[in-house]
Amino acid sequence: MVQAKTWTLTKHFDGFPKKSDFELKLEQLPEPKDGEVMLEAVFLSVDPYMRPFSRVRMNEGEVMIGAQVAKVIESKNAAFAVGSHVMGYCGWRTHTVCDATGLTPVMADWPEDVSLSLALGAIGASGLTALYGLEEVLGLQAGETLLVNAASGAVGSVVGQIAKIKGCRVVGSAGSDAKVAFLKELGFDRTINYKTVGSLDQALREAAPEGYDCYFENVGGPFSSVALPLMNDFGRVAVCGGISLYNDTTPQTGPYQHLTIIYKQLKMEGFLLTRFEHKHPESLKRLMAWMKEGKLQCREHITEGFDNMPAAFMGLLQGENTGKAIIKV
Repeated sequence: MVQAKTWTLTKHFDGFPKKSDFELKLEQLPEPKDGEVMLEAVFLSVDPYMRPFSRVRMNEGEVMIGAQVAKVIESKNAAFAVGSHVMGYCGWRTHTVCDATGLTPVMADWPEDVSLSLALGAIGASGLTALYGLEEVLGLQAGETLLVNAASGAVGSVVGQIAKIKGCRVVGSAGSDAKVAFLKELGFDRTINYKTVGSLDQALREAAPEGYDCYFENVGGPFSSVALPLMNDFGRVAVCGGISLYNDTTPQTGPYQHLTIIYKQLKMEGFLLTRFEHKHPESLKRLMAWMKEGKLQCREHITEGFDNMPAAFMGLLQGENTGKAIIKV
């Protein structure tokens, strides 16, 4: 009988997550039944969405939510051969017994020299989120100016690169000089360290004197309040995340930009990846092609060891990662 390690949520987060909010447990797994498989995690993902989603989609005592790339080690399902790899939202666990619901085989023609961890990042959910935010939500056009914050993260770094592929001018904001240097390596036209500039408003104005046509929002809070007045008329905003809000114990208030949105006739739209699930197969092929052509760089921040998942998650929320945060089992 296989023994699985799991990380459970012992207590809903009150402010910033603490080590005591998690508990490492052992679980004896049954043998797979007809139609089921047994999976062994190879790479696991930690993502900012886990912080707010854990409040609304989890009960205390449950295994933490999240995606992983796993190897099929036992199978009683003809669609999943032993030795094949899948992506699934199995949560923070080393082994899983489940039916095929929610499991997605890794691309059949996945190159042998490309790490399967990218199926959780730039050639997976992060890349897809960036692509759909730009194409389906913003309708980004060649020649436009795009602003993206949290630009060195898993999603933001891909957003900027795709925008450059599409012939746009890209301004990216990040929180350290090392991250800003990374954005320059990726070809961003202008970069801002929001933690060291004297005035964020002045820095954003100087980076794009003619204003911003599109804004890919990952942060929220004060940054958004500064950025919205700098949008051009009929500008579009894709609201992907709000990491500056996730650990608040008291909701942030104002300033409110309703009049700015009215007078500039802005369009703001939130979105979730699941809305565009029907496009995934073709979109993943496009992302992989860009990577093979050298147009898409895929930076990862890898933490070794399943036991370090809570620390990696908390580090992510503190901005310690550049690129996609991954746990290698």
